[in-house]
Amino acid sequence: MSTTPSMSMETHPDIAELRARYDEFGEGPVPQLAEGLLVLAGLYAAASPWIIGFSGQTALMMCNVFAGLAVTLLAVGHATTFGRTHGIGFVAPLLGIWLIVSPWLVNGVSTTTGMIWSNVVVGAVVFALGAGILGLAMSRGDTRRRSSATRPMP
Repeated sequence: MSTTPSMSMETHPDIAELRARYDEFGEGPVPQLAEGLLVLAGLYAAASPWIIGFSGQTALMMCNVFAGLAVTLLAVGHATTFGRTHGIGFVAPLLGIWLIVSPWLVNGVSTTTGMIWSNVVVGAVVFALGAGILGLAMSRGDTRRRSSATRPMP
């Protein structure tokens, strides 16, 4: 009695092809520019408490540090292995929304105009870049699906 090795989902040819398509998408100049800008926006969000001066506002300071680092790590993940991280691409726009509203939602924060402007602008940038990358990837996948669906059968 012979046994055949079971094929895991990781090695399935369709999964490998799909990942290769997403990785090919990530190698284009527009996604690379957007991912690079998203890394910079995340780093700014993480450093903004010291740049703007959130003195004595520890809760908002930590919120920005964690959100900024999460955006940065997500952008680096997209830039290096988009085929494996595209499934969590929706997180960047959500983090952008969080950065926008966090000055009003974080408890015990006495905000200044600079703090609010900093969070709103960096949040809007993160939202726009994250949504743009997600939209480009989705439209790229739709185009490929439509073109393969309309190919004539041999």
